[in-house]
Amino acid sequence: MADQPPITFYRLQGCPYCERVTRKLGEYDLEYHSRFVEAMHSERDAVKRVSGVRTVPVIVDENTGVTMAESANIAEYLDRTYGEEAGA
Repeated sequence: MADQPPITFYRLQGCPYCERVTRKLGEYDLEYHSRFVEAMHSERDAVKRVSGVRTVPVIVDENTGVTMAESANIAEYLDRTYGEEAGA
């Protein structure tokens, strides 16, 4: 997996909260690997293993060692880490 982008984005097709994170990743031109999770909440074992929750969106950022859930928290993290606030 050496060629994988450093950010893995666990998401669900058609999820507006996931789209919010997608837009934010695009805003900062960040490369990421999408992992689409099962629609059935109880079957989202992959995301549960990495984050401890079955909800999406979740990102795993290998650049910083951060694993995070919840779109508002992720958007704030991306602003703080990769946005204008990052250089301040």
